[in-house]
Amino acid sequence: MDPETYNPQKVQKEDVDAIREKYGIPDGWNMLLFVGRLAWVKGVRNLLQAMPMVLKEYPNTKLVILGKGEEQADIIETAERLNIKDKIVYRFDFVSEEERILHYAAADVCVFPSIYEPFGIVSLEAMAMEKPVVVGARGVVGFKEQVVNSGPDQNGVHINGEDPADIAWGINETLSNPEKAKNWGENGRRRVLEYFTWRKVAEETSKIYESLL
Repeated sequence: MDPETYNPQKVQKEDVDAIREKYGIPDGWNMLLFVGRLAWVKGVRNLLQAMPMVLKEYPNTKLVILGKGEEQADIIETAERLNIKDKIVYRFDFVSEEERILHYAAADVCVFPSIYEPFGIVSLEAMAMEKPVVVGARGVVGFKEQVVNSGPDQNGVHINGEDPADIAWGINETLSNPEKAKNWGENGRRRVLEYFTWRKVAEETSKIYESLL
């Protein structure tokens, strides 16, 4: 993941506005974004079950789901059963990197409630785009090393991806203070630049080899 490619300064406002307009998200509304394979381990159905609790606190909110997978039919059925389908946008498609970057730029909060995720590149992409992130951080989930959950360097919230109430809490906590969320996003990009560039990975790998020689 190249933070110069995933750089909010390189995105045009009119392109971001076009994404939100396409999904019927007016100015002043919250756009939540999930990007990933639509599989059980990604926690997307639990995210849908969290949405009524989010909408109770923040009714002017839409969730955009970007991805493909075996859960597509279940996602549609769950949204209809919960009577929230007008607040959910499905994009069951693989999109180009350029378009994915625009989706990150358009979002207010990125939510990745994975139950199992050894590393998780989407969180780093969102962080590089200065977005606050709500991530699954229970069990084998690489997100919990990427995302700082408290303190001055906080850039998001850790939740239990198996618990819709906890997912809703994390989203509501992030939406509760836009200025705080903006600061988290800025912290996230700084963290990517410091720890998660390919150059940094190469340096750390080289240190490991040197220690073994």
